[in-house]
Amino acid sequence: MNQRTLLILIGLGIVALGGGWFFGSRTVPAEQKSIDAGQLMFPGLAPKLQKAVKIEVVFQGKTTTIALKDGQWGLAERAGYPVQDSKLHAMLTALTELRLVEQRTSDPAQFSRLGVEDATKADANSNELRVFDGDGKPIVDVITGHRRMRTQGKVEDQVYVRRPGDNQSWLAEGALQVDHDPSQWLNRDVANIDHGRIASVKVTRGDSKLVFTRDGDKLALTDPADHPKLEDYKVEDIGRAFESLTFQEVRAASDPIGATEGTAVFTTTDGLTITATVYKADKDIWVALAVAGTDKAEAEAATLSKKLGGWLYQLGSWKETALVPQIDDLKAAEKPAEPAKP
Repeated sequence: MNQRTLLILIGLGIVALGGGWFFGSRTVPAEQKSIDAGQLMFPGLAPKLQKAVKIEVVFQGKTTTIALKDGQWGLAERAGYPVQDSKLHAMLTALTELRLVEQRTSDPAQFSRLGVEDATKADANSNELRVFDGDGKPIVDVITGHRRMRTQGKVEDQVYVRRPGDNQSWLAEGALQVDHDPSQWLNRDVANIDHGRIASVKVTRGDSKLVFTRDGDKLALTDPADHPKLEDYKVEDIGRAFESLTFQEVRAASDPIGATEGTAVFTTTDGLTITATVYKADKDIWVALAVAGTDKAEAEAATLSKKLGGWLYQLGSWKETALVPQIDDLKAAEKPAEPAKP
């Protein structure tokens, strides 16, 4: 062996050691490294997933559960509130397409470097994804670790994986993304009703009653007729209360919440009616929504009622003055008096 060949081999050895430190040492004999490589991790999975009724994601010993009920996948930690269909579909599709690329470490002491350690540990960085059928039997059980994002065009992302109870870890190819945070699964869209559709708003807050009606292209306070000058943009915010409305948190309407602040009835020009009951718990604003509709809005009302009925939504505190305003909330700022001329 000449010196040039020796230097090349030493260089390759250094690279291999570096790769082993970053991606996990390869402790499996060379003759075993090609086993399953390039094959689907879960062959024939797609038809089996048709029977799935429950999904669990374990992270640091805590479990997030998504369950199928009445044809709708919902988050158990939020009383079954619907999850994002696109997010769930992407995760399950990625499972069916997950392809093993290379064997990595089988040394448990090295698992944390790949993020494939036991997901029940309090300091684990891994996620364990479990999918169950109606009999409670596991369809899929896999530990997912660090992801490798690929910047090259048309190149699949990669992720480190390991089967529970099996010390062999793998580098797998696929866009599998497992999210253990329940709040990241929620579909936060509540409603999107253009302000131009709002014909009237009737607000009841204690003994105070305000009625806003459409005046041309904007809302105006018509009852009481005698009122101080109002800020136009604050009145406009009332009409925009349901434009691109999203929530911060959600809970079942049957759960007790703070004191009732007031109610508001929003009616659109085409017959849709939304009744908002606003509650306040400390500094948080929660709202329950009841929807009805006639004529052209009947179908839309049925859809919204099915979606929104039975839930309490936590909104940003600034929404209080858009949903159940008081006169003092809307008053225009008084201009400072001009100094007297000498």
